[in-house]
Amino acid sequence: MANNNDKYKNHSREELINELETLKKKKYGLIWDKKNSQEMLDAFVNWENVPENFTPKQFPVLKEVKSKEIETDKDKPVNFLIEGDNYHSLAVLNFTHQNKIDVIYIDPPYNTGNQDFIYNDKFIDKEDPFRHSKWLSFMEKRLRLAHRLLKNTGVIFISIDDNEQAQLKLLCDEIFEEKNYIATLIWNKKNVVQNDAKYFSVNHEYVLCYARNIENTVFNLLPRTEELNARYSNPDNDPRGDWTSVALQAKSGSVNNIYEITFSNGVKWKPVAGTFPRLSKESLLRAYEEGRLWFGKNGKNVPRLKKYLTEVKQGVVSNSILLPNEVGSTQLAKETLKKILGKNIFETPKPTDLIKRFIRLNSDKNGLVLDFMAGSGTTGQAVLELNKDDKGNRKFILCTNNENNICTDVCYPRVEKVINGYKNSKGEKIVGLGGNLKYFKTDFVGSDSTDKNKRDLVNKSAEMICIKEDIFDLVADGGLDYRIYQKGKKFLGVIFELDAIADFKKEAEKHKGNFVVYCFSYTEATPEKEFKGLKNKYVLKPIPAVILRIYLEIFKK
Repeated sequence: MANNNDKYKNHSREELINELETLKKKKYGLIWDKKNSQEMLDAFVNWENVPENFTPKQFPVLKEVKSKEIETDKDKPVNFLIEGDNYHSLAVLNFTHQNKIDVIYIDPPYNTGNQDFIYNDKFIDKEDPFRHSKWLSFMEKRLRLAHRLLKNTGVIFISIDDNEQAQLKLLCDEIFEEKNYIATLIWNKKNVVQNDAKYFSVNHEYVLCYARNIENTVFNLLPRTEELNARYSNPDNDPRGDWTSVALQAKSGSVNNIYEITFSNGVKWKPVAGTFPRLSKESLLRAYEEGRLWFGKNGKNVPRLKKYLTEVKQGVVSNSILLPNEVGSTQLAKETLKKILGKNIFETPKPTDLIKRFIRLNSDKNGLVLDFMAGSGTTGQAVLELNKDDKGNRKFILCTNNENNICTDVCYPRVEKVINGYKNSKGEKIVGLGGNLKYFKTDFVGSDSTDKNKRDLVNKSAEMICIKEDIFDLVADGGLDYRIYQKGKKFLGVIFELDAIADFKKEAEKHKGNFVVYCFSYTEATPEKEFKGLKNKYVLKPIPAVILRIYLEIFKK
């Protein structure tokens, strides 16, 4: 008879220890085969089993594509579009935007097995035995990086369908913590019935919502609609304005509050058996004296309590069921995109009103919104439309790869047209919403701790530093020695060479304001003594140390 432990006989000591540690740590949740579902792009940063012919480990940086910059108003905020693998983009954003994002929305691949999910340069089909493991590995590393970007009051919304909804819920419970789960929303994406469906016409998708810290999360009320306000009228010309009415009785209450009453107009009232008065007897008499009761047009009906429009909240809580007439449908989203780009070029866009709903719930007019699976760019358009609606200054960050030219042929053209305006299929001019956009591509530098790699990282860090400090106007260009950027009375300095400090100070002192200066250093030291006694205030930060500190936190070494 075979020993049950034979399957472990070829395991090394380290492998057995790992098995035991996993069993000790994992009490409940997801366990999947990570070994057979490793992502090849890990080889850039932290994969231990790098193929011999693979590019050496590297760290991501950003490089601006100036030809694709859009600027309509210098006073408006700058939005970003990053072309590259979103894993690398999220790594860069962990330096530039850690704990700064109000709302994240993503529409990840649903892993249907119908060529919608590419992993290690191959489509994953339904027969792949590691299909779900590969998807979970793909999502886990990105969601862990995204989690670090959210403000303490921030939230994330993730669209998904039945293929991975259950797995995603457990994964998010682990990454964001189960206590920060808010809700699973249901989007009714279409009204038509698919009669060729085998079992059910599936007309819905899900949207999972998690908070960074639910104790600090407060959702905004949605604007009241005309339909809601139409329920209020003023049939008796009440000087207090439009009203609706509610019954004087409720299904719950205290037996000590049950009473009968006869009003001075002769109408008698008592709660129906099994119900309780909504108000005390004294409060009800006061409401009667104040004309807040409605006895019908003939003045003799069972009275009801008036509820005035001016007294209700000037907003409503969002329903967890998202209907097409409120947030749009799949068909409407496709039609919207076709009108902008002039052709059907993307099959699964989300409607802008759906994304606007999520942004409204957890963002003020200055909120920062991230979509690191931007696809056709719906989130960018949603932010621009909201700013137009309420004169807001929200900003967006879109990240997408360029598979099938999705970034260059769909996402960027859409955002550009929405900002600058375009002509629709009828030749009608659609006025642009305005806004500014900077376009970046991910680039790489070696990650081994050598002086050369540190120098390369510094030389390619200017764009990342400008993004982090939100200062972009170049006012002094010292070439490969230093640069100075300005935004109002705030200045940003980048010193690439230690020998250029004197020249930098001479130029910087020509300006008046507060400086943040990133200065090259092979260590974490900064030249504090050399900046003492100057007229401006200088805050010094060492590069590449401030960048490497983040990368060493998020990438395994």
